[in-house]
Amino acid sequence: MNAALNELLKQTSRSFYLTLRVLPARVRPQIGLAYLLARTTDTIADTEILPVAQRLDALQKLRERILGQTSAPLNFGALAEKQNLSAEKLLLEKVEASLAALKILSPTDLKLVREVLTTITSGQELDLRRFGGSATGNHSDKKIIALETASELDDYTYRVAGCVGEFWTKICRAHLFPSAKLDEKQFINDGIRFGKGLQLVNILRDLPADLKNGRCYLPVQRLDEVKLLPETLLSPANAQKFLPLYRDYLDKAESHLAAGWRYTNTLPFGEFRLRLACAWPILLGIKTIEKLRAANVIELQQRVKVSRSEVRQIIFRSLVCSPFPSAWRKLYLPSVKAVDSGGELA
Repeated sequence: MNAALNELLKQTSRSFYLTLRVLPARVRPQIGLAYLLARTTDTIADTEILPVAQRLDALQKLRERILGQTSAPLNFGALAEKQNLSAEKLLLEKVEASLAALKILSPTDLKLVREVLTTITSGQELDLRRFGGSATGNHSDKKIIALETASELDDYTYRVAGCVGEFWTKICRAHLFPSAKLDEKQFINDGIRFGKGLQLVNILRDLPADLKNGRCYLPVQRLDEVKLLPETLLSPANAQKFLPLYRDYLDKAESHLAAGWRYTNTLPFGEFRLRLACAWPILLGIKTIEKLRAANVIELQQRVKVSRSEVRQIIFRSLVCSPFPSAWRKLYLPSVKAVDSGGELA
């Protein structure tokens, strides 16, 4: 990847840039470019000041360029002016530079990048159509739109994150350890669950903000079982019904991350950089789950976060333990419940 795109990644990728820097050089360009383009599509989807139809049109045009179906230049200048954050503005202004970098990929890598971005954008488009009727702002007098079933939630987490685990696995397998003997089906499945787990943690952490914006990712199917409505989900009066349900979903997220930890320990032990790149989001995700599990309804509304000092401690411990297999595996010991669960939650 050229210096200009590397600088763009540094300016726009926030915490992911740390993961990207530690990745082996042979997979850094492909994963970095896929990330840049996914962040660009995400920025378009999240520009709530624009009508849904306009965002869907922009996503379609970008996807067509990614897939090589058209060569018509994209000008997202007007869209960039709508961004509050300089990083998002820059992503849109530099979209042609990101698209040009697709030409440096091998045919096999290009196919994988196109596949994962097609799946991600399908999830973003589905989200826009599903929640398109909900406007941002105060929803005290509006009905919140919720997913209907557990399968809809599972499908969404696959489209926007589980597919990334699958892409990551195939790229790294091809370039770093093509001849390693492992259970391919289990390995890919664990990679998918790794991504789903990270997305589910994000959903559970961001639940209060999503509810304020008129969307609920916890399915009506489950809410009906405990006689809860999305509009009153975080009412302190409903804490006795809500918190057990919420913690069930935390268990599911932890189960997925336990599969991610198994995935990380399936990697050849000599893949030092790759193991670290996988371990950091898992360990941060588990720390976030711990904090969410301990929080009451009022605390959840303040958006629980892992502190910078805790992030530094996780990174330091993993670096110290990485040369020693026994110490490394003890960085995260999944609970019995997390290990036994297949990640299913009706």
